[in-house]
Amino acid sequence: MESAWNRTVLRANNERLLLGRLRADGATSRAELARITGLSKPTVSTALGRLERAGLVREVGKLASTGRGRSPVLYEADPTAGYALGIDIGRSWIRAAVADLDGAVLGRDNERNQAEDADALVAAVGALARRVTAEAGVEWPKVLHTVVGSPGVTDSATHEVRYAVNLPGWGRRGATDLLQRELGTGLAVENDANLAALGEYWAGAGKGCELFVYLLVGTGVGSGIVAGGKLFLGAHGAAGEIGYLPWGAADEPENSAGSSTGNDGGSGESSAGRSSGGGSSSTAPRRGMLEDAAAGDAVLTLAHARGLIGADSAKAVFDAARTGDPKALEVVHLEAERLAHGVAAVAAVLDPARVVLGGGIGDNADLLLDPLRAALGRLTPLRPELVPSQLGGDAVLRGAIATAVTAAREAVFEAWNGG
Repeated sequence: MESAWNRTVLRANNERLLLGRLRADGATSRAELARITGLSKPTVSTALGRLERAGLVREVGKLASTGRGRSPVLYEADPTAGYALGIDIGRSWIRAAVADLDGAVLGRDNERNQAEDADALVAAVGALARRVTAEAGVEWPKVLHTVVGSPGVTDSATHEVRYAVNLPGWGRRGATDLLQRELGTGLAVENDANLAALGEYWAGAGKGCELFVYLLVGTGVGSGIVAGGKLFLGAHGAAGEIGYLPWGAADEPENSAGSSTGNDGGSGESSAGRSSGGGSSSTAPRRGMLEDAAAGDAVLTLAHARGLIGADSAKAVFDAARTGDPKALEVVHLEAERLAHGVAAVAAVLDPARVVLGGGIGDNADLLLDPLRAALGRLTPLRPELVPSQLGGDAVLRGAIATAVTAAREAVFEAWNGG
């Protein structure tokens, strides 16, 4: 005899299956759902009735009449059953967006990051999140899940964000728990380059690519690896920390522009400035690394060393290069050569089909890609396709939103729990 527990599980599985098909296919009739799922029509009708009463499914109209009997009713997953937040925390900016369960962005806003410690950062994120949500007309209790992208690697056991050297106090123990209490939603804090990679996979330059790497170059240098549509994180969540690749001599002055105090010249705040594995950021080597050689500070240091004294940011250096300034163009070529070493290492280890260039510095792909390709050709015969980001400064936020929506869909179903 079939137990009550088994019947409950079977019923929940059927309802989850139907809800998933409606989200994937859009408005669909009961008969069509029965056909594509293999469930009986009575089972489909019963499940849809329960989902509709729970507010997870709604009627959206009828198929055009064929003149034989009643027109079939069309159903869709109700995108207003819950909402999700995506947040991008960078050293210069905090960005937030709220989306419904279809992933449609209903509101977004940005503000300067002026926080000097974790408490101030949590307060700023909470205030921005609530403002964006209220302006979108969304009731705060209906926000079910938040995904935050930030520099660093989140320890799954302690929830501590390690190696986020560009965000003062953000790595202290308990900071993410404080943010969870401030928001009161489900919460995940993810590496910014990883989320940017997911954003590009779902809606940008990585779409349809089975193995690609998103190279984020901004305040620091990092990367996100997507294989088969999923992030590859490594044993400690630090896969892609290419900012820690060795570069040049450890005492080379122009390679040691500490990335914790520089200007990234744009969005894309960096995922680097962290060690890989379980080490402490206080003992991690800081000089002679690829991040110190190729991040925003290094671009500015190179420019000053070559006489561009008036340049006050990496952005100013690239702007000067666009006007044909020979010194600025020389800096751009040096930057491309340094990035090429990172791409060469990635190509040798991962053999990706594509490398997507993004971040505040990487968004200057119009200037960087040609010399980067040339430098890569001199370094290695392994040459993945190099392409610019399609999402630009929105890559991290788009990845955060998509991840948060997936979690919110599960949360709204689990909250109802088939009851």
